[in-house]
Amino acid sequence: MQKLSLKEILEHIENEKTFHAIADDYSFTLKIDEYVPYACAAIHNGHQFRKELWDNCIHSEYERWYEEDPETKNMIQSHPLVLAGCDSRFEYDLNRNPEEAVFETAWGKQLWHQPLPVAMKSKSLKKHENFYKVVHALISKLEEKFGVCVVYDMHSYNWQRWDREVPTWNLGTSNIDNERFGDCIEAWREYLSSIKLPHNIKQTSRINDTFQGNGYFLKFITKSFKNTLVLATEIAKVYCDEYNQIIYPEVVSAVETQLKEYLPKHAIEFYNTFK
Repeated sequence: MQKLSLKEILEHIENEKTFHAIADDYSFTLKIDEYVPYACAAIHNGHQFRKELWDNCIHSEYERWYEEDPETKNMIQSHPLVLAGCDSRFEYDLNRNPEEAVFETAWGKQLWHQPLPVAMKSKSLKKHENFYKVVHALISKLEEKFGVCVVYDMHSYNWQRWDREVPTWNLGTSNIDNERFGDCIEAWREYLSSIKLPHNIKQTSRINDTFQGNGYFLKFITKSFKNTLVLATEIAKVYCDEYNQIIYPEVVSAVETQLKEYLPKHAIEFYNTFK
């Protein structure tokens, strides 16, 4: 993996180079093994939190971890094109628009002892801005090469705090073209429902059951590109003990292994339908 500047990453994409890179501010990674008509993203995978923010932050390290999406990058790491965040959403949230990306409160609790100085907030927002410059360049290149593109936007959610039964997988589709892509969305839901997990973990997949796909990442791409479908794909945190901060690597591995088969199969079907 190379450490590259924003300018170098954008030039590599424009010139269709293959590369593994981390941004020179260590805010995100991008792997391109091959240019294909689909991409995977794990924008809430990151847990880094700038040290200069520590003393001012009211939330504990565990409280931050609880709301992040650990292991989502590992679930998609085997695919040819993977974009992932390295920083915690508590520094800036890549799934919120720039005006709301730096939290003042988080999940009903004040985040900072003292309001963030403008300079610290600006440093975080610059990372957000640079990330979306790369997203725009990448999807532009894929649409230019293939005409269409599908993005698998991987997230996780805390299922144990719901007071009803919730699905293992949830697809949020309220901000995408369901009329045009409805069959493709349903096909992805069916693939997810066929994934088998260890320990007899119940396997269900539903659409707009727990989340509706209101994230900025999906909205930014959908608004900017007419022929790219973003599938906001949430897995319940059955792959960890969300109250004791323990990851179950055998469950993560099972998800990765099966997505290795189903995800490219679905992407090829999408491409052949809409190219």
